[in-house]
Amino acid sequence: MEEQLREQVARGVAWSMAEKIGSMLSMTAVRLVILNLLEPRIFGCFAIPSAVAAVAMVVADSGFSQNLIRRRDPGPRDYKAVFVFNMALSSALYVLLALLAPVAARYYGMPEIARIAPVFLLLLPLSSLCSVQNAIFTRQFRFALLSKVNFLSSFVSGLAAVALAALGCGIWSLVAERLLAMGVRAALLWRFSDWHPSGRFSAAPLREMAPFSMSLMATDLISTLYNKLPQFFFGRLYPAATLGVFEQAVKLKDMPTTAAVQSVQSVTFPALAKIGDDAPKFAESYRQVMMVMAYVMFPALLGLSAVARDLFDALLTDKWRPTVPYFEVVCLAGMFYSVGMIAYNVLKIKSRGPLIVRLEVLKKLVMTAVFAVTIPCSVMAVVWGLVVIAFCEMAVNFWATLRFTTLSVGRFLRTMLPVALASAAMYAVVRLTAAAMPPGHALLRVAAEVAAGCASYLLVSLLFRLEAFRQVVSLLKKQAAR
Repeated sequence: MEEQLREQVARGVAWSMAEKIGSMLSMTAVRLVILNLLEPRIFGCFAIPSAVAAVAMVVADSGFSQNLIRRRDPGPRDYKAVFVFNMALSSALYVLLALLAPVAARYYGMPEIARIAPVFLLLLPLSSLCSVQNAIFTRQFRFALLSKVNFLSSFVSGLAAVALAALGCGIWSLVAERLLAMGVRAALLWRFSDWHPSGRFSAAPLREMAPFSMSLMATDLISTLYNKLPQFFFGRLYPAATLGVFEQAVKLKDMPTTAAVQSVQSVTFPALAKIGDDAPKFAESYRQVMMVMAYVMFPALLGLSAVARDLFDALLTDKWRPTVPYFEVVCLAGMFYSVGMIAYNVLKIKSRGPLIVRLEVLKKLVMTAVFAVTIPCSVMAVVWGLVVIAFCEMAVNFWATLRFTTLSVGRFLRTMLPVALASAAMYAVVRLTAAAMPPGHALLRVAAEVAAGCASYLLVSLLFRLEAFRQVVSLLKKQAAR
């Protein structure tokens, strides 16, 4: 059973990572083209309705789809109850937010919000169409199918967005990208799913799932709201172009971070849930997941920070140069976030809902203090604040997991420290390479910096026989042998 579960996880992570990397590369290419075609102000105007939609989607789901994954043996009655609830609530939210759009447009001085909101907010019911189907496929470990669906939806929507931006459609190209991605995903999930709502609706399953689901919803809502808080304030305090520059720095950092975290989370959540009663096995699996995540994400994000200036010069026009210093710093937040979310997965499996809510309140008190200090100062102060917040979130999540696993603080530090030191050495090599290279030829400089960084990281891993390196090589060999 243990070996079978390990194989399922390995295959799931491999498929999910392949899809995420493919989607990330295609989305990055699309993003770079669109960034060169559109002005920063357009992205600033789009950031406000996008932030509102992110918060509203958490409310529309209300934690029920995650609860379906966690539930021991959900049946058709449970699926239908969650589906009907999500669709009804998302439709009501759509109407409410579409009516409030003109008020938001006047408040922020962005008339574009009122024009696009009635169309863009259709994202809410489209998202609810996906939630139950996604939960079912996740429970079945059908990650290959989910990966193909997600990649295809990203690819189609990206091509459409580039075409519309090239034709001069401006902000509507961003609207079309988000709606098409969700619409294609919903259509494909329903096409390949064996489940369709049938029979009478009963609210009984909702009442059974509500306590834990509401706790998850409260947690995710607070988290999402605080993550979007800078956008809501910057839209009021600064010009739309400044918000656009900040928003894209965060989004470009989020592409690799979110791809890795989501792919690992989506697979390890149901897998860890299956072994939750075996304390030693659970603790070791938890440690290894964090170790492998750190081994991949620490050098990737530090490397992006190190090559940021030359990378932006090579791929983007001068109008996006103000994004560079924000991007260099915010990449550090992605490192802590990637580890912190693995610990959060453990809390969702092992803890009761009220504890998660209390921890979120604690973390958000820290975030409130950080934002209260940094938002009035400058955008760069907020960016550094995001790094502090990500570190605190990781620390709080891990500290809370100590109650539920046998993984100690000392064992955690001994696992993570070699990876952190190897990544820091790689960062130093990349910066030294950049300083030694002649100016100009930004693409050539990037290639040399990346080559030096990869070589130095692998060399340190081999010389010091890092456990994380051996684990990654073992996983790759198993996948290659299949």
